[in-house]
Order: sequence, then structure tokens, then C-alpha cells
Amino acid sequence: MTCSICQDSGWQLLEREGRTAVVRCSCHRETLTDRLLDAARIPRRYAHCDLDRFVTYGNEKLETAAREAKSVVERFPIVSKGLFLLGPPGVGKTHLAVAALRQIISRTRAHGLFYDTRELLRVIRSTFGSDPMNRLTESDVLRPVIDADVLVLDDLGAEKTSEWVEETLNYVVNARYSERRLTLFTSNYDIAEDATDPDSLQVRVGFRMYSRLHEMCEFLHLYGADYRELPQNGGVDDLKVLWKMRRRTTALEKPVTGGRASRQLRAKLDPGLADLKWSGGKAGT
Repeated sequence: MTCSICQDSGWQLLEREGRTAVVRCSCHRETLTDRLLDAARIPRRYAHCDLDRFVTYGNEKLETAAREAKSVVERFPIVSKGLFLLGPPGVGKTHLAVAALRQIISRTRAHGLFYDTRELLRVIRSTFGSDPMNRLTESDVLRPVIDADVLVLDDLGAEKTSEWVEETLNYVVNARYSERRLTLFTSNYDIAEDATDPDSLQVRVGFRMYSRLHEMCEFLHLYGADYRELPQNGGVDDLKVLWKMRRRTTALEKPVTGGRASRQLRAKLDPGLADLKWSGGKAGT
């Protein structure tokens, strides 16, 4: 729809103290924000993410993470450290990171960018081909990643480790660190007491990057219910039940999944969980 004030020119005339001034139309800011959000490469699945709608259901770790994410948004661009969100799949790490990215763009019109780590490496690899029709170079991919005012690098450590992967990601992280640009990381891999554990964050990202990440980020450990297990009509009470089950499963070091064995285990844990019925309602209510 054409703007009734500026007719989509982006400028409007204002009378000030008997003089006519040309200023930016209010529609320009709205259009600019939309363009910046579109350019941020946020996946459609996360396009709705919002800090104010992040459901924490009394989980202190999630409440702390949400509070820190809001603090980063409010302080940007005067913020000295980014965030590194750690935790198992489904606890809301990507939601928080994307929500912070979206809110920073909307509030400050900053240039932001989202990349799944594996996708970034795939795009970089695609520039190595010898096809002369492929005009995209490695620099074309890396420059926006390094220069973005705020970057979300999702699922760090998911890519199979190799010398090339480590060197490439170290280059990105060090370049952003040197320029003091805000970076938000997420990872399903946690810090292990045994630093040689192949599934530890230290090994998955490499010890050089691990050290650098501690300089440039506040580490936040998230643990809670898997939002992806919540039925479509599930609500806050159901998240609390899923959280309770996950904690007990972790304590027993046994998976609680579907099937007869799962029901028997649930019955031992809590008779009320064996034949759990979802109470309904909408998440966040």
C-alpha cells in the first residue's frame, strides 16, 4: 500500500516556524526495519521469536538466560560481551538468540545476521568449485559474517571437526573479537570436566577457540523441558511436567521415551505420570 504521507518517496515536507523542511517519513523507518530483518537470514521457523513471549515456567536457568538476553538488547551497542547459550536440544537456546537479534535490529536498525554453523560452512565450501559461473567467493560469504553489527552463530560444534573447520571458525571468531562486534552463540555441547572427552565443547570447537570464546562471551547453561515435545495444545503446566520428567531421567541416566518400558519407568518415578494426560491450553498462558 502506498504511503499517504510521502507517496513512497521516503521523504515528507514539514512546516517549522514558517519554513518548510524535508525530513524522513515515518514509513521509512518501518520499511528499513523490515528490510534489515529480511536480510538477517532468520529461518521462518524462528521468525516469531520474542523475548517477552519466552515461557520460563519457573525454571531459574531459563529466567536467568532470558534476563541476560534482555540486558544485552537494552545495552546494545554499548555491550562488552556476547552470550554463549549451552544446553540440550529443545530448551530454547535458538529462540533466545534469535529473539535478541530481532529486537536489536528493530530497536537500533543494526545490521544483524543469523547462521547455522553447518550452513555457513556449507556455503563457504560451495565457493571452492571451479565453475566460472559461480561468482560467489569465500570473501563474499565471510565479509558480511565478520562485519555484521550482531551475529547469531547457531549450533556451534555440530560440524564434524577438521583442521579446515577449526581454522575457518577461528578466523570468524577472532575477526569479530578484534572488532568488538557482538556475537551470540548456541551449542548442544557442554563443558566437560574431562577436556579430552570427544563430546565436550572444548574438543568440538578446539582449545584455541574455546579460550577466545570465554573472553568474548558470558556462558549461560540452560536446562529444562524440551519445547519440541510439547503438544500443540500444551501449556505451562505441561512444560513443568516435562521438566520434572527430564530431571528424573537425568538422575537415573536412562532415557524416558515412548513405549511400554517408558510407562513402567514413569510409574516407578511417579504413579501420576504413568498415564499422563495433557491438560490443554496454549503455551505461555
